[in-house]
Amino acid sequence: MQVAVVTFDGFNELDSFIASAVINRCRKDGLEAFITTPTPVVTSMNGVDVTGQRSFDFVAEADVVLIGSGVKARDVVADGQLLSMLPLDASRQLIGAQCSGALVLSHLGILGDMPACTDIMTRPYVEARGVTVLDVPFHAEGNVATAGGCLASHYLGAWVITRTLGEEAARAVLDYVAPVGENDEYVERAMRAIYAGELTPR
Repeated sequence: MQVAVVTFDGFNELDSFIASAVINRCRKDGLEAFITTPTPVVTSMNGVDVTGQRSFDFVAEADVVLIGSGVKARDVVADGQLLSMLPLDASRQLIGAQCSGALVLSHLGILGDMPACTDIMTRPYVEARGVTVLDVPFHAEGNVATAGGCLASHYLGAWVITRTLGEEAARAVLDYVAPVGENDEYVERAMRAIYAGELTPR
């Protein structure tokens, strides 16, 4: 199972790298995430140049697609050609968005009438699209999920693991990355957020 972590120019390092790193703890079980970029190299919001592991052609074949966040999200959604390179299909793919990635999902028509999570800066633009923004870190309906807040990105990663490999696998990864001495609290909080924010398929 392959995961495309869609990463645009101006991306937030926390959003793309945390979800990718959490998921890649499951490589031995056949679940692997790849930083997927529209150009060979993208530059983060803090000036870090990153070479993409996969091009946008990979999005169509990936089992899971996570849309990362960044400071240029409004430029992304204004670029029709760029959006056309994201042929997402929630009937066969798990699709997630981190923070301003929710704005991208809205423009792609993936959210429909589903409420979403996003960051405080992007919230007005998502709401202007007619999307109800929730004051929670994670929400999912069926195969579509959104997370709000940079440090909610491990919730998105854990959701992917739970949906593909099961809860036990997600708990094991979260326990591994948890701050020392806070393992039980960290794992339980993450799993509560995932299950509290997940509804049955529409």
